[in-house]
Amino acid sequence: MQYRITFLGTGTSTGVPLIGCRCNICTSEDKKDKRLRSSVLVEVLPKNGEVVKILIDAGPDFRQQMLTHNVTSLDAILLTHEHWDHVAGLDDVRAFNFLSKRPVPVYAEPRVLKSIKKDFSYAFTDCPFPGLPEMDLHSIDNGPFAVAGVPIVPVRALHDKLPVFGFRIGPFGYLTDANHIEENELNKYRGVEVFVVSTVLKTPHRSHFSLQEAIDVARNTGAPNAFLTHMSHRLGPHETFQKELPQGISPAYDGLVVELQR
Repeated sequence: MQYRITFLGTGTSTGVPLIGCRCNICTSEDKKDKRLRSSVLVEVLPKNGEVVKILIDAGPDFRQQMLTHNVTSLDAILLTHEHWDHVAGLDDVRAFNFLSKRPVPVYAEPRVLKSIKKDFSYAFTDCPFPGLPEMDLHSIDNGPFAVAGVPIVPVRALHDKLPVFGFRIGPFGYLTDANHIEENELNKYRGVEVFVVSTVLKTPHRSHFSLQEAIDVARNTGAPNAFLTHMSHRLGPHETFQKELPQGISPAYDGLVVELQR
């Protein structure tokens, strides 16, 4: 299989630049210092098959990200957890409903699906209004499942005390909004070629890995290439920050594309 990973957003919950901030990162002209809310698109091309498009998280910038990258179809949306910077864009699945004439499959654990039904209650009424977002909700647990024949492995972690899911799709691993992961769960990432992990600050944080913790987690997966995501303006300018990191670990940036084959 061939895999194409597009980083749609690599910023923390506020995005970068931060409203009202005049720091050197928030006023930077470097496109790599402009970060939308975190999300990735994973495109999988099976042998003798059609491309399967899997989105991880649909935050407030979902519509803009889809337009920027000319995404006109989605086979599934995977949700890591229910925080607004990861789900706020779900109303805009309507555009995909119009194009495909069917609901968009959304995969998440039961607690997250319950939250989605509450936050987007207007989309799940007994008397739906024409043009409302249509989502086909799929409940997942901590076991493997598949989307259009593509195997997906959920990976349990903690975001402070909130259970969240990372995901492994073939040689690609993704873990955001976490500050703790058990060894048996981390083992699910063993053998990935590319691993993505979040960090908000260089210093300790209550619900996110610090920079050093993120580096340690990435190294423990054994991935030859790791990327940081969900970054705040406090990590410094992209070019400077990149030079501070050890070999094999880089800050991702919006629009970065990584291609893999297995």
